[in-house]
Formats: sequence, structure tokens, C-alpha cells
Amino acid sequence: MFSKACEYGIRAVIYIWSQSKEGNKLGVKDICKEIDAPEYFTAKILQALARQNIVSSTKGPNGGFYIDKEQENIHLMDLVVAIDGDKLFNGCGLGLKQCSATNPCPIHHEYKEIREGLARLLKTKTLRELAEEVSSGKATLHSVI
Repeated sequence: MFSKACEYGIRAVIYIWSQSKEGNKLGVKDICKEIDAPEYFTAKILQALARQNIVSSTKGPNGGFYIDKEQENIHLMDLVVAIDGDKLFNGCGLGLKQCSATNPCPIHHEYKEIREGLARLLKTKTLRELAEEVSSGKATLHSVI
């Protein structure tokens, strides 16, 4: 449902969040190792998220990515829109240009319900909540083999 960039971005930011509460700044290599993501691609995503103030970063030997006070209440929706835009929440499930309630595609009504449910979920979950679930062991960022 999300692009690969968005998947890596979500996992990276949740991991950064889970580590930032201890005051840690994380390098891209450490983040990618922990979330099993390609380094160069994830670095580009995190740089873009830093420009959009979803995460913070500093350069230098003690630098890295982290979350600061002004980013504490960012919702998952903010992150998804920052990476993938809002087409997922507005577009046609089949990619048609003219799909609407008056001119619906074959899955319009069902897809609209799913899209609205996903939007509700993403608007209510904060990145802090997701990071706390990972930190407490209730959720994971690792694939189960």
C-alpha cells in the first residue's frame, strides 16, 4: 500500500524515536542495520524528512538523526504524506483519472471505505506511540523468518 520509500521511512523514524528518548543521535548505518533497509536510499529519505522537520539531524562526529521536542506529537499521517503525498487518500484504487461517486470505477465504494479507515488510523497514531510499542516489546521492526 505504501511505497518502499515510505515503508523504510516509517521504520527508520520509529527506530529513531525509540532511541531518541535516551538522547541518542543515530547514524544512517546504524539505522539501516537495525531496520534492514538499504543505506543510500534510506539516507535520502531521512534527509528529505529532516528538511520537512519530521526528524532532526546534525552533522559531524557527534551528529546523527534524532527527535526533538517540537516533533513529539507528529502523527503517522504527517510522515506518510511527507514521503508519498496524499494520492493514496484521494486517488482512484485503479488509478483512473475521472473516478468519483458519480462516475465510479468498479471498486470505488469499497476502496473509499478502506481509504477512509486507513486515513483515520494514520491520523490517530503518533510516531511516539509506535516507538513506545517497539521499545516495550509489544511490536517489532524486524521480519520474522
